[in-house]
Amino acid sequence: MPSPLHDTLNELFRDRPSLAVELIRELDDVELPEGLPVHLGDNNLNDRPSKDLFPDTVVLVGSKHQPLHAIVVEIQQEKSESKRKQLPRYAAALWLFLQCPVSVLIVCPTQKAADEYARPIPTTLPGYVLQSVVVGPNDIPVLTDAEAVIADPQLAVMGIMAHGARRRVVEAFVAGLQKMDAQAAPRYYEYAYRTAAPLARRLLEEIMSSTSWPVYSPFAREHYGRGQEDGRKEGRNEGRTEEAVRMLLLALEVRGIMISDEIRNRITTCTDCEQIETWLRRALTADRADDVFLPEEPSL
Repeated sequence: MPSPLHDTLNELFRDRPSLAVELIRELDDVELPEGLPVHLGDNNLNDRPSKDLFPDTVVLVGSKHQPLHAIVVEIQQEKSESKRKQLPRYAAALWLFLQCPVSVLIVCPTQKAADEYARPIPTTLPGYVLQSVVVGPNDIPVLTDAEAVIADPQLAVMGIMAHGARRRVVEAFVAGLQKMDAQAAPRYYEYAYRTAAPLARRLLEEIMSSTSWPVYSPFAREHYGRGQEDGRKEGRNEGRTEEAVRMLLLALEVRGIMISDEIRNRITTCTDCEQIETWLRRALTADRADDVFLPEEPSL
């Protein structure tokens, strides 16, 4: 089942698909011209009834209809032989659809997982061995300068995930947030908090509590937020919403109800707890996604 870390890392690539292109250029021997448009592609790779050809994110370089290159982005937190075997299918299916070169980019929060997915993956198709491009903690730069955080906030969030135990990294991240656009900064703080290890979260909370910039994580809102009573109430409400989201995704998985990337994003970004609980009640008896996520009735 996807976790907050998994979903957040995918959000980074969906926020800025060119991040995948930059990582492929840096870590693999792929020639991709500068200046081409970069788009998100459809991650539904099924050409027949299937429950498993849904990679996390697809990025297209060049024209949407005739791309020069396609990138499958996968977030893998643990070693999984079944997932390793699935990756060549993703690449082959996307190649069949688009008829262009395809790279598989795997982002791993742990070096152990990164080492596992860096191994070539043989298939039963003669001559077809998939070599993924893997981004592990050792491949993520250590950003200790606020300007570098501002220049590439998505990479800075990944830096908190990989190197958040280093105080200088967290201090630079917070300093960058304070200089960042006021609308964007809270979003990147939430991304970092959701992907951070426990020690990095404590550092984020500690450093944020000493600044005049408002804090946004549920824990920080409750314990360090300005206006403590409102902060505690908001923190409790957000915790209830996050748990409802978790239970809804679990119910869909248990009942074998496949959902599109669009619906998953709709679930994880919804802040209306009552709406999520309504979907959850439907999911307990529904057989398909359309029965859960009914079209909104027009308001009178």
